Amino acid sequence: MTFHVVVGAGPTGTATALLLASTGDDVRVVTRRGTGPSHPRIELVAADATTQLTELSRGAATIINCAMPPYHRWPEETPALSAALVTAAAETGAAYVNLSNTYAYGPADELTPDLPLRPITIKGRVRARMYQDGLTAHEEGRIRFAEVRPGDYLGVGALAMFNLMIGPNVLAGNEVVFPADLDAPHSWTYTGDVAATLVAVARSNSWGRAWHTPQTSDIPVREITARFASVAGVPLPPIREMTPLELHAQATTDPIMAETPEMQYLYLRPSVLDWSETASTFDLKPTPLDDVLRELANA
Repeated sequence: MTFHVVVGAGPTGTATALLLASTGDDVRVVTRRGTGPSHPRIELVAADATTQLTELSRGAATIINCAMPPYHRWPEETPALSAALVTAAAETGAAYVNLSNTYAYGPADELTPDLPLRPITIKGRVRARMYQDGLTAHEEGRIRFAEVRPGDYLGVGALAMFNLMIGPNVLAGNEVVFPADLDAPHSWTYTGDVAATLVAVARSNSWGRAWHTPQTSDIPVREITARFASVAGVPLPPIREMTPLELHAQATTDPIMAETPEMQYLYLRPSVLDWSETASTFDLKPTPLDDVLRELANA
């Protein structure tokens, strides 16, 4: 029976492990606390992936990384995780699929999977280095490697701007104040569709490159806020763009929000992913937006 290692048990790691298990594969989920989904084919292991991943991956067909250090500690802690993933793949023969995002592209008018990486932020450079670590090992013939890149997350439990600043305020009837051009097109990705893409790549022979996930929608912040209110059956609250002073004030009081200003460029211009290659190669389709928003409203 095919066996996979999934590192991380957040919404994407959990959905990935469950999808693999539900279609007949065995899965070992590795987290520091041994948490994860319950399923007869899923084994939960408490371990430090930076030091124990190689031994835990012996016999695995694929290592799928859905983990990252705490958002405000990426520069300090990501290199060790990246090195451990490459080493485990090289020493066990398992293929390595990394879940990333769009940070490494930097500002661009059209986000395609082959776009050169030109990061302009600290976190963008961290993501670019992690991709280059895997790609270099792949090009040297030491591992098989691919990366999956989603847009902005939509999904229950995701650490995402929608969950932090839009959804709860709409449901509570509070004003939505968001640090963005509210009318710029923006790609939104359902966590379940991220899992489907990770599994499709893991089971393919599509190595040595990045793949974009299907996008649930490319509508602007203003429109997705209105759509969520409609699906949830609540009045649409006022919405406005957050001022620089308000963003600065939030950044001084919360470690996650402190990381937001350098990434704000993603919301001040169109940010739309081209996922046509993923659709044609893997025959994947996005979950309808209203279904995703209904799940969020009922969580």
